[in-house]
Amino acid sequence: MAEFRIEPAQRIKRLPPYLFGRLNALKSAKRQQGADIIDLGMGNPSDGAPQIVIDKLCEAVRDRRNHRYSASRGIKGLLKEVAIKYEKKWNVQLDPQTEVLACIGSKEGFSHLCLAMLQTGDTAIVPDPAFPIHNYAVAMAGANVITVPLGNDQKFLDTIVMVCERLYPKPKLLILNYPNNPTTMTVEQGFFETVVDVAKRFGIAVIHDLAYGETCFDGYKAPSFLSVKGAKDIGVEFITMSKPYSMAGFRIGFVAGNKDMIDYLATIKGYYDYGIFQAIQIAGIIAMRHCDQDIVVQNQRYQSRRDVLCDGLTRIGWEVQKPLATMFVWAKVPENCLKGKSTIDYAMDLMEHAEVAVAPGRAFGENGEGYMRIALVENEQRLRQAIRNMNRFAHEKPVRKAKAGPRGDRRTGT
Repeated sequence: MAEFRIEPAQRIKRLPPYLFGRLNALKSAKRQQGADIIDLGMGNPSDGAPQIVIDKLCEAVRDRRNHRYSASRGIKGLLKEVAIKYEKKWNVQLDPQTEVLACIGSKEGFSHLCLAMLQTGDTAIVPDPAFPIHNYAVAMAGANVITVPLGNDQKFLDTIVMVCERLYPKPKLLILNYPNNPTTMTVEQGFFETVVDVAKRFGIAVIHDLAYGETCFDGYKAPSFLSVKGAKDIGVEFITMSKPYSMAGFRIGFVAGNKDMIDYLATIKGYYDYGIFQAIQIAGIIAMRHCDQDIVVQNQRYQSRRDVLCDGLTRIGWEVQKPLATMFVWAKVPENCLKGKSTIDYAMDLMEHAEVAVAPGRAFGENGEGYMRIALVENEQRLRQAIRNMNRFAHEKPVRKAKAGPRGDRRTGT
């Protein structure tokens, strides 16, 4: 009798191998062997949510009224706070009932919005390199990805225009992400003005991922796509509680902007979920209402870690610029380190021999080859140890075992 095999849907077969899976498997195996892996691979905040948020969450959990199903779009008070936040920070006016929706983290909302808007035969323009879900969500929706080299200048916008002019049928969606993960690239508000003009000219919708809009340094202030006149006519923007408030595990984010696109997402979510646990939504209200200073303090931590990491990488011969935003450093690997290897193989070597986990640039697209994304999620002591380990490995010296000490969070994410 022939062996029976259960086959997945075609959408699963279309997905490329998830390269972070290989790295996570090696990391787990090394830790089981007793290795003290310094994990700089994942953008997983390790500092914890503000105490006032934790206290409110505990209080809300004890209230049995919050144990029931919640509103799929998000409770009214939470949506109102998002609108207040947008007006205060980016001078954007939003109707909380029609132009804001709460998501189970922005990754979930982004994926379901692609499912609501794209189908077989549709195409989406995605810059390369990109956060993986920006590609995978399009593929899971059955649509095709058109990649263009990532940029923040007129050349990049001209490339998008060229794609729109030459492709038939024209692209349905343009996906953007500034400050960018993984490259940390930033833009000014004028960039989005041209994006809106291009989108209206070709009738293409825009999704902007502003996950790192509040994680900025050296006086830089990331603009909101929605702050540009006409942006709400053609697109939406995602923000998240994960990075500014260190609430990644809470799984709460938001989409704001074009009410039709938000209605499409609300329709999909109405079939898939009953909303976020209400206690978490209440905690989110407290965070947005009372924790602006906590964001300032968290950014100071990231900036200090950034300086330690960038100075250390420069000292051992890596090419790096200090980022103005995000919780990452995007560093070019020296050729004498790679020795003809891919960044994926070199990332595996760093974990195996230097006990340092980083994210290979190739995991984010072809144009990421030659770079590493390094997360600022460990304290300064651990970052200095990581630099020493990497330098010893580059010079083929054994890595000294670090003494037990304070370390960052070991949970996984991207």
